[in-house]
Amino acid sequence: MPVTCAIGLGSNLGDPRAQLARAFEGLSALPGTRLVARSSLYQSVAVGPTQPDYLNACALLHTSLEPLALLDQLQAIEQAHKRERLTHWGPRTLDLDLLLYGNQRIDLPRLTVPHAYLCERNFVLYPLHEIYPQACLPDGRTLASLLEQCTMKGLSRLETDAPDS
Repeated sequence: MPVTCAIGLGSNLGDPRAQLARAFEGLSALPGTRLVARSSLYQSVAVGPTQPDYLNACALLHTSLEPLALLDQLQAIEQAHKRERLTHWGPRTLDLDLLLYGNQRIDLPRLTVPHAYLCERNFVLYPLHEIYPQACLPDGRTLASLLEQCTMKGLSRLETDAPDS
């Protein structure tokens, strides 16, 4: 039975808009997976060392892939975009984060779900709420309740309508 998953996307190197467009194509081509929705693009101030602003978005998937298999597929898409892991929170061509995997809590050496910083990042919460407003974290908190504590400081929505998925 397919599981509903949320993926966070980010890029601030090369052509971020094109990187995200190709990443959505990659997500829609994953085995056993259907891209259900994609958010608008958001521009955000980078977290970490001084670097260009990011373009961010979220995707909603229905997948039959197990969590680590999905993570492997996400990392393969990142590698196809020449992702380099040189600096923690450094600039990147593409970052794909598994934010939610159904209502599961996962704590493995390679994977933590819900994503460790999901509740703190406006560039994740706003686009995720746009496509999955009914989402709940495994602890029962809703996205709506998290947004009550989150401002749009440093965040701008770039598209008024999400492209068709």
